[in-house]
Amino acid sequence: MNKNSNIYQIVYSSILVIAVGAILALVYMALKDKQNMNIADDSRKQILSSIRVTTPEGVTIEDTFNKYITDELLVDESGDVVDTGKGVAFGVNMKKFVKESGKGKQYPVYVAKANDGTTKYILPMYGAGLWGPIWGYVSVNEDGSTIYGANFSHQGETPGLGARIAEPEFQDKFQGKELYKNNEFKSVEVVKKGQKGTTGGDCIDAISGATITSRGVSTMMQDCLAPYDAFLKSLRSETAK
Repeated sequence: MNKNSNIYQIVYSSILVIAVGAILALVYMALKDKQNMNIADDSRKQILSSIRVTTPEGVTIEDTFNKYITDELLVDESGDVVDTGKGVAFGVNMKKFVKESGKGKQYPVYVAKANDGTTKYILPMYGAGLWGPIWGYVSVNEDGSTIYGANFSHQGETPGLGARIAEPEFQDKFQGKELYKNNEFKSVEVVKKGQKGTTGGDCIDAISGATITSRGVSTMMQDCLAPYDAFLKSLRSETAK
């Protein structure tokens, strides 16, 4: 075949594209399980961070997760536990879950034993920042109101500004804040320094120069934690007893 002909160039290019595509597909398939494991471990790391736990050197994240997370639950809007199967909370895709509407939704809860031996309830969240999705986990004490810890992550917030929601300096501000005032659910608001909140709940200072991302965290907490009202109140009732 004439190597200078158009037919040769087309055939050669087609074979090259098919070969490269096949190689990339094989590489993807070979690494898919590893990638999924890394994604799962990153989620486990964030969940553990909400109860102030890090994985010791030489120990896998999954082993640490299994040590501290004692149960996983699905609860309905009435606060009733509807499922306690292994992995039921971890299997919830929050990106898809928050977009679902209608009654009958079942909300994931992680039950954990903190380093001090007390029980914590970890609630996942998902929302929107300035440039993309943000998400996080809030752990609540047995009283169903006091925040023990929080972890936030993002996909593409601005470094040095909105991206600071993933830093301990911001996350630690949520520790000790209350989700209830006079037995009424009041999510923690993120407001500009010196300003007061609008709901009567606890507030923390927003990140300077990252108003939209800070507002995104505030909205995410309100929207994602409010459906747990009945469940949290059931914890408060048990504590009162």
